[in-house]
Amino acid sequence: MDDYVRYRPRYPAGVVDILAAEAGLQPQSIVADIGSGTGFSAEPFLRNGNRVIGIEPNREMRQAGEQLLASYPSFRSVDGSAEATTLADASVDFVLAGQAFHWFDRARARAEFARILRPDGRMVLMWNVRRLDSTPFLRAYDQLLTRFGTDYLAVRCEAMDDRVIAGFFGGPFVKRTIYNFQEFDFPGLRGRLLSSSYVPAAGEPNHAVILEGLREVFDAHAVDGCVRLEYDTQVYFGKLQ
Repeated sequence: MDDYVRYRPRYPAGVVDILAAEAGLQPQSIVADIGSGTGFSAEPFLRNGNRVIGIEPNREMRQAGEQLLASYPSFRSVDGSAEATTLADASVDFVLAGQAFHWFDRARARAEFARILRPDGRMVLMWNVRRLDSTPFLRAYDQLLTRFGTDYLAVRCEAMDDRVIAGFFGGPFVKRTIYNFQEFDFPGLRGRLLSSSYVPAAGEPNHAVILEGLREVFDAHAVDGCVRLEYDTQVYFGKLQ
């Protein structure tokens, strides 16, 4: 969990800028962050002044989010799920799901979100999707994961198909993409690698091998002692029809 909190990508402030310009987000808007996890998805909204209610069923993840966001008095953490948030009818302006949508029972979650959203409320789905081949380093990094990751190819595509998103919204939605990145020295890149579920754990086959390969990839591509992981932050938003 420590590696996850320290090394996984955050969401850019541009998410809030887009929603303010195109979806009516205001500092007084109330946001329900579904599957709030370690708190990354709530951060940009809390910085915007929003009241955010984090809904997270996993105790370890929920506690990590509470610790990360302890300095924000406008954050409230709730033991709940996408299908049973515990929130009151028509009580929030935005329902947000960051990197969590694939865990939901979509039919039950959609009914729950429609219940807790106010009449003019908006649904927001977002992902940080790592680029695979936009630079020589990213190509080499992806090849390393493909070769030695335990179930990497099965989980590599983190974002959902647009047709699935359209079915969930039940009508028109807007999709926006924002460039995002992380820069790492070698210890940081190692931590980022080890934060991924598909990397063999210590003692498992290929654990030492993938770390040796990571060192080789880093040495071949680092500039001024750093490499850059690049992402497309994909944001979908609209009303549930």
